[in-house]
Amino acid sequence: MKRGLLAEFETPEAMLRAIAELRSRGYRRLDAFTPYPVHGAEAALGLERSPLTWIVLPFAIAGAAGGYLVQWYNNAYDYPLNVGGRPQHAAPAFVPITFEMMVLTASLVGFVVLLALTRLPELWSPVFDVPGFERATIDRFWIGIDARDPALIRPIAERDLTDLGALTVAWAGKERP
Repeated sequence: MKRGLLAEFETPEAMLRAIAELRSRGYRRLDAFTPYPVHGAEAALGLERSPLTWIVLPFAIAGAAGGYLVQWYNNAYDYPLNVGGRPQHAAPAFVPITFEMMVLTASLVGFVVLLALTRLPELWSPVFDVPGFERATIDRFWIGIDARDPALIRPIAERDLTDLGALTVAWAGKERP
């Protein structure tokens, strides 16, 4: 959320009730800022499952296949050694390295994709300038309504948030023209 309306709540229960009520009133571009994970917040916000696993899966498979292929090429084709009567292509011997290459590839690609999907690192955001927002990392719960939400009409939304029990309501980012 680059700009929009922020509301502070004292308890996670109050925040969850407010999110549910705002969604029933037609607001769709909502966000929650909490000091710890709040059970039920994702469902209340209507968030979908992350595509991260499906993006990383092909890379994990490619990493495993690459690890297996390198071992096969070295042991069975390029430099075969007869050690204790072992066959040149001994698949069980290749399992540990194949698994480790899958894990290594998936973790490295997953880290990069996670940063790309979340647009991190974000060193500064307009919400950081809202007075009292620093308490979102300590003991307060905040709801943000993105300025791009078609249902957002500022005076009505401010009244709705106040009626739902918001301690403070503030605008983050540049004002609308």
